[in-house]
Amino acid sequence: MRYSSTRDSSLQVSSSEAILQGISKDGGLFVPETIPAFAPGELAQLQGSSYQEVASAVLSRYLTDFSQEEIDDCVKKAYGSKFPEGEAPLAELKDGLQVLELWHGPTCAFKDMALQMLPQLLTVANKKAGDGKTILILVATSGDTGKAALEGFCDVPGTEIAVFYPQDGVSHMQKRQMVTQAGENVHVCGVDGNFDDCQTGVKRIFTDGRAAAELAAKGMRFSSANSINWGRLAPQIVYYVYAYLEMCRAGKVAMGEPVNFAVPTGNFGNILAAYFAKEMGVPIGKLICASNRNNVLTDFLSEGRYDRNRPFYTTLSPSMDILVSSNLERLLYLLSGRDDGLIGRLYRDLSDTGRFAVKEEMLGRLKESFAAGCADDAETSAAIREVYDRSGYLCDPHTAVAFKVYGEYRASTGDETPTVVVSTASPYKFPASVLEALGGELPGKNDFSILSSLEERSGVAAPAALKALRDKPIRFGDCCMPGEMFGWVKAVLNI
Repeated sequence: MRYSSTRDSSLQVSSSEAILQGISKDGGLFVPETIPAFAPGELAQLQGSSYQEVASAVLSRYLTDFSQEEIDDCVKKAYGSKFPEGEAPLAELKDGLQVLELWHGPTCAFKDMALQMLPQLLTVANKKAGDGKTILILVATSGDTGKAALEGFCDVPGTEIAVFYPQDGVSHMQKRQMVTQAGENVHVCGVDGNFDDCQTGVKRIFTDGRAAAELAAKGMRFSSANSINWGRLAPQIVYYVYAYLEMCRAGKVAMGEPVNFAVPTGNFGNILAAYFAKEMGVPIGKLICASNRNNVLTDFLSEGRYDRNRPFYTTLSPSMDILVSSNLERLLYLLSGRDDGLIGRLYRDLSDTGRFAVKEEMLGRLKESFAAGCADDAETSAAIREVYDRSGYLCDPHTAVAFKVYGEYRASTGDETPTVVVSTASPYKFPASVLEALGGELPGKNDFSILSSLEERSGVAAPAALKALRDKPIRFGDCCMPGEMFGWVKAVLNI
């Protein structure tokens, strides 16, 4: 299978090359030339399979220049022992609502599902299509991607990784996870700006020919661990396929009956993976896109107008504090019939004016698959409390946004389709926000005192990986301006 750039369909590469490059030279994102569908009966045959078996079955359909043995080996190394409670367990609430918990990996966030896999894929891809150069992974993070990428690439031979996060735009626990990261090849820097500044800076570095030349002279090349990299997005498709199969196995739906997913998302990668699963033939009904106060996606999916010219809010759900949702470009490319000219125009408009609009026909196609809603901080806190009081289930602020938006969707549409709420992080990554939502008082500003208070109040144990951060030394404290990001990289790597 070949992969095309969203901005130039004639620019095609193999899956290995797409994973190595991360982003196309023209600034576009790579999309598979076809979406491989499950043949009749294939989904039923997968029912009851382990997560690793489903992962191998899904990834082999997209990574066609990988052998089955290579894919199986990547899957085995990525999962299993690193997810002792299961890779993607479904929790059932008292009202029958299902919650897909994607945070049982080493960093307690859903990014582990892909970022334990990406280093394995990248290592194989480098052997197939690489040039022997050291790979420099550049990452912009709104909180969870950074730590998951650092953990995944820690001391992986032939790689260096540099993570940029908004200095004042992540939770204290998220920041502590990053700045205490061990590893000889890892580098972390706060940016005096928001996530969009970090993401724009990384994209500019990727498409800067002079930066690439400087790197090449030192025997290095760029790649990405953000979901702009197909090797990050493809593993996320797996857990939607697996969740549907688990719903069938548990008797919640019969094979072939639809399931809705409510997904908290900012950069649109998590929900786009669900769309790919749907296009593969998984019987998915509505994809409910849940945003926080930075509701640019809600407005777009409702009205067809994307406009980043609005206030940027720092919220209780920082991983969704995003106004430029990169993966939306892939969806628009697919829905437009792979019209690279249209995508080029839309994204030039976004770059030049901060906005674009799609025609009614495109908006209609969007609404066939997607619904959207948003929650402000007060509504998010209320959802945390309401879910806990009703079901004894403790959720983080991002998952709470999905609960709130799904509740409004169900009430307004009367849609009784069985639904899975996608839970993206442990509540203990945001202990202060969750404790206050439950009506508890903060015992000072120390995250670990707050964590203990939340355990006592909720009766839910905190993950051992987060408790262990208390004793880890802080290694990184650098900060730079958005325009200084590549300069910082050159300084820390002596380029």
